Amino acid sequence: MKVLKPQEGPQSDFISSPADIAIYGGAAGAGKSFALLLDPLRHHKNPNFGGIIFRKTSVQVRNEGGLWDESMQIYPLIGGHPREFQLRWSFPNGMSMGFGHLEYDKDVFNYQGAQIPWIGFDELTHFSEYQFFYMLSRNRSTSGVRPRIRGTCNPDPDSWLRKFIDWWIGPDGFPIKEKSGKIRYFIRQNDSIIWADTPQELCERYGSENQPKSVTFISAKLQNNKILMEKDPAYLGNLLALSRVERMRLLDGNWNIRPSAGMLFRREWFPIVDQIPPGWIQAIRFWDRAATKPHEGNRDPDWTRGLKLLKYPDQTYIIADLRSMRDTPGQVEQLIRAVAAHDSYAVKVMSQQDPGSAGVAEAEHFIKMLSGYDVHVMTTSKDKMTRAKPVSAQCEAGNLKVLRANWNDEFFNELENFPEGAHDDIVDVLSGSFNEISGGFSILDALWRG
Repeated sequence: MKVLKPQEGPQSDFISSPADIAIYGGAAGAGKSFALLLDPLRHHKNPNFGGIIFRKTSVQVRNEGGLWDESMQIYPLIGGHPREFQLRWSFPNGMSMGFGHLEYDKDVFNYQGAQIPWIGFDELTHFSEYQFFYMLSRNRSTSGVRPRIRGTCNPDPDSWLRKFIDWWIGPDGFPIKEKSGKIRYFIRQNDSIIWADTPQELCERYGSENQPKSVTFISAKLQNNKILMEKDPAYLGNLLALSRVERMRLLDGNWNIRPSAGMLFRREWFPIVDQIPPGWIQAIRFWDRAATKPHEGNRDPDWTRGLKLLKYPDQTYIIADLRSMRDTPGQVEQLIRAVAAHDSYAVKVMSQQDPGSAGVAEAEHFIKMLSGYDVHVMTTSKDKMTRAKPVSAQCEAGNLKVLRANWNDEFFNELENFPEGAHDDIVDVLSGSFNEISGGFSILDALWRG
């Protein structure tokens, strides 16, 4: 018979914490989702007790290997009955657990008037401060169990949560080991959060009518999740394969690290070759199109860039060519057609579609202009930084070589200055070509879900 219990260490500390608000995590693979699902089950025999776990979107709840899938491995063990359409579980003694989403701030009003003894936030950094504190007002209980808020998180230096847990984080961005699990107290006055080491201190300073809330942050890493390390030792390799920024966040648990010039790309990561070796198995030319000449009103407009990337059977790549132009739409089209003819039909041609109806029309024109070639236009909702991270990781590993050419200095200069440089056209075509030829988003997306 399978026994439901947390692992010794941070996971157990999270489950047993008496704090009103307990926040758990700080790295990927630390067993956060399991801990969040397990915590309310201590009261599954209480018919008046219930709770809800939020993700940002309902899609994230239903993702393969996500919260709902994981609950299916746990809740039936104590007699839970699923209602998948409602994303809700009921238990023999009357307790119920639901799953919900708060994609927009206004979604909190779906819970207006609700009384929820236990509220969980999976990936708390994905929610706004407004959503969190509004749902805190719904955290009430007549079940005899003290109401609780529980949250899990991965590091995000730009989230409101970073400031909220600052006492537990050191100046270097890493959690302070000695403070993990320690409880502090806060009140809110005029939208400001005021902290103290004891509730008495807050009441003495600001009045006994205040009711301080207790908070703790419990840090954990992949190494604390011994079960995952044993069952899936390759997961560590997935984390090590991330870009430097994401690796420091998701593996090391650093709350301060941000992308900056030199963090995502460095010249020394790229081996230089004097000729292209035979044996490549796939080739793509990716265009980022602009159509403006420098003029009095804009002396430094965006460039049209076309980068050619070759893939080899051993999962290494060569950046074989970079074409650049700042000119009129007609001149840009001539360049693209001439380069396609020079590349030959063996090279796939791609470009990114801008949003809106104008982007659709431009994409259709691009495809017609290159009729007869293997040409495609892609759309993406991901920001430039996210698109650059997969190729950054492979560059750091030395898996992208560059053909020696007169465009090399311009190429490296822009990459090393990203994201703080004046232009990012080269980064866009490098990211676009690599993500198309390799499927570069899958690992990062999976790790953030974990």
